[in-house]
Amino acid sequence: MGNPTGFKESGRELPKKRDKLARLGDFREFIPPFDADKAKAQSGRCMDCGVPFCMQGCPLGNRIPDWNDLVYRGRWKQAFVALDSTNNFPEFTGRLCPAPCEDACVLAINADPVTIKNVEQAIADQIWEHGYASPQPPERLSGKTVAVIGSGPAGLAAAQQLTRTGHTVVIYERADRIGGLLRYGIPAFKMEKRHLDRRIEQMRAEGTKFRTGVDIGSDVDATELRRRHDAVVVAVGATQQRELPVPGRELYGIHQAMDYLTLANRVREGDYASPPVTAEGKHVVIVGGGDTGSDCLGTALRQGAASVVQLDINPEPGGSRPDAEPWPTYPKVYRISHAHEEARGREGTDPRVFASATLRFEGDPAGQVRALRLSEVEPGHRSPRPDTERVIPAELVLLALGFSGPERGTGLMEQLGLWLDERGNFARDAAFAAEATEPAEANGRTRRDGVFVAGDAGRGQSLVVWAIAEGRSAAAATDRYLTGSTVLPAPVAPTDRPLLA
Repeated sequence: MGNPTGFKESGRELPKKRDKLARLGDFREFIPPFDADKAKAQSGRCMDCGVPFCMQGCPLGNRIPDWNDLVYRGRWKQAFVALDSTNNFPEFTGRLCPAPCEDACVLAINADPVTIKNVEQAIADQIWEHGYASPQPPERLSGKTVAVIGSGPAGLAAAQQLTRTGHTVVIYERADRIGGLLRYGIPAFKMEKRHLDRRIEQMRAEGTKFRTGVDIGSDVDATELRRRHDAVVVAVGATQQRELPVPGRELYGIHQAMDYLTLANRVREGDYASPPVTAEGKHVVIVGGGDTGSDCLGTALRQGAASVVQLDINPEPGGSRPDAEPWPTYPKVYRISHAHEEARGREGTDPRVFASATLRFEGDPAGQVRALRLSEVEPGHRSPRPDTERVIPAELVLLALGFSGPERGTGLMEQLGLWLDERGNFARDAAFAAEATEPAEANGRTRRDGVFVAGDAGRGQSLVVWAIAEGRSAAAATDRYLTGSTVLPAPVAPTDRPLLA
């Protein structure tokens, strides 16, 4: 603890965001780097709480008090060493994670928590700026080879851990670029792709090999891939998009959110001069109230939508922690994303309509969607309320309803002998847990010898921080499988579960 009275002397201060209207003119990150001196002052608010529940709230088990103390003392390089020991990609989580650690901060019991997420991002930015994030190639090779299928955060984390411990790792990615949803699902205004690109170059310098445009299960038989490698880590994510089976779904102008975001990101990559699907000049309706819906909102506003409405079937949350979700759990409360700020700045109102359900879409004679009919829903069971129907204009509809597990019908599951659990994700076998109390996802092993599952493919749609944690855990289990023991840490523990819904 750097400053014993810091939490009394300094209030919580966040990085100053760019003007909410000015940032609609580009796709640059909406939060500039945190000033180093302010980050030091904020890290000094970390108190000597005795039991750091922030670490319990973090799926990675980040040593938050340690690097807060080091930042306060200006020892940025040592702070990065502490952070890097638990988190491969703090520049990703510092920008994308919703920071459940902050809700678990002891200060959050009756005050404003430490700005953990922003200090984490500041550490990563300082290290890259000063050239301390040098590649860490292994001292010697093990002679073992590992195939990692998928290059999202789980696959990248598993690959980097395994490469650094001496195995020869090849990442297979079916898209034309590495990164998974980090590349094509996350808008650049949340994380510019230069952060991803320099990590990939670091990993390449460490010895990780990358193969893009290869669809395992289709282009390459997964059974043959397993024969060619000593182990396989499946980290293909949860990309099976949920549908909205209501009348009019077949109309033109209704798109899955991830398809829309991918096209917008491809414009930033230089693949298109302008997006094939654009919100420019249109009345846009986003069906779904989660993070993906918020990403669509920010993108539509930047494309010049005439109006944007975001429908959320859930009731509007309260402004304070519910009694049923006591500290240190991550509570469901009313939150305003950067995109909601931008919409309110432009329109003067919150774009969200809570407790609403889509009844049907209405179109013109040419088959183009023109309107959406919705109704309010009964609290608790989501059935439409009588006499609450209304119609809103909709020339572009984006379905942001989440995902229901790994994509079906690719051949991967059948060829590797995987199967689905009751939630529709690739099953991990608890019989392989290192301890009887350890959950199956703590190592990702399946009943197919040498095949491991990590990230959303086994856990279901979740946070980037969970994906990295599971990638690290699968790497530790894979290393143990290949060599009989491992020095790689496995961050996922049963005690994490009660803190994150």
